[in-house]
Amino acid sequence: MATATATYRTPFLRDLSARDLVADASALDELDAYLASGRRTAYVGFDPTADSLHIGSLLPLLTLRRLQLAGHRPIVLIGGGTGLIGDPSGKVGERQLNPTEIVATWADRLKRQAARFVDFDAGASAAILADNHDWLSRLEVIPFLRDIGKHFSVGAMIARESVRARLGRPEAGISFTEFAYQVLQAYDFLELRRRHDCTIQLGGTDQWGNITAGIDLIRRVDGTSAYGITLPLVTKSDGSKFGKTESGTVWLDPARTSAYEMYQYWLNTADADTVTYLKSFTFLTPQEIEALAEAKRRAPEKREAQRVLAREVTRLVHGADKLAEAERITDALFSGEIAGLTESQLQDAFRGVPTTPITPQELPGLALVDLVARTPLAESKRRARELVSTGAIHVNGREVRDPATVLGPDDVLHGRYVVLRRGKKSYQVVTLADESAKWTGT
Repeated sequence: MATATATYRTPFLRDLSARDLVADASALDELDAYLASGRRTAYVGFDPTADSLHIGSLLPLLTLRRLQLAGHRPIVLIGGGTGLIGDPSGKVGERQLNPTEIVATWADRLKRQAARFVDFDAGASAAILADNHDWLSRLEVIPFLRDIGKHFSVGAMIARESVRARLGRPEAGISFTEFAYQVLQAYDFLELRRRHDCTIQLGGTDQWGNITAGIDLIRRVDGTSAYGITLPLVTKSDGSKFGKTESGTVWLDPARTSAYEMYQYWLNTADADTVTYLKSFTFLTPQEIEALAEAKRRAPEKREAQRVLAREVTRLVHGADKLAEAERITDALFSGEIAGLTESQLQDAFRGVPTTPITPQELPGLALVDLVARTPLAESKRRARELVSTGAIHVNGREVRDPATVLGPDDVLHGRYVVLRRGKKSYQVVTLADESAKWTGT
């Protein structure tokens, strides 16, 4: 591994360096000269371990996009083959082996998602979408062991951190299946080298051992040079796991994580993490990022840097139209004017919020105090009356202080929702028990 130099000849490495996005690299000075001498091809692999990529996948995807913008050619490799086995990196136990049909379905979904981040119509720099199932599924055991397996030292494979950590846990251990994963990933690199003249692999720091195994295999089998770069692990300053919320993982699939939820995740970034994330997950220039850092230092309460971060990432993942919806929902919740939201916007805004079902027959003449008492917002009817009297309860964003208030047609949004709020952040959505019914007020 070479030591990083202060400056680079190539725009791609200069950009990564300015954004602090190089963790490990093989022969950096040599790679710099190699990139400067012509258009090169690099790849990142994504195994289909779920039906969607998550925001942890964004950093390598956007790095491929940076590579393409610098004039080189990116390959998005979907691990339809390796996904059937499972990478042991970062795992304390064996992965569950998913059925072949499920992995194939997930692989197809990941292909569609990854395709949003690179350009497949960029001429000589046009991106390539590949699936290692195309070649791994055709391998024959004896020829593979003779021609490829002989180049791998078992001692070196055991010394890899991902394997050593598992061997140090006798109750977990590691199967031959997962132990062989690094051989298959190295073979992927060799195969892409032969098919597409791909000579660079990018990945997270947990992939360094797999990447160097591929570099070594290419040198031994084909007698040519290859290179690798790993990206730093994305962390949060408070110690919690990046890409996780109280409701779970932040996914790139809008059916699993809406554009509004994505926007809110980045909007709530801690001050200590904002500049790092702006460097890693946006295409803003260093000068623009420094201006936002200065604005954050002068007036942190305005959270301008967080708003720009949320806007930029949401646009990249979901597009301009969905970003506009996310900002519309955010503004409506801040102002309390949620009655103007469309039904789909309302559903996005309160996805995951606790709900209380009622029947359409209960709605005509239902007292607000009775309704609040049926929700977790108040432990009794008496407490509900107190909350309403003190202005602590809002109905669809509107403060209500009269305990005698009775729900009317205008209080039911889209014929089926009543949004209650206690204080600033405690929400409860009252819904019709029969989702096919809508209350017309009669």
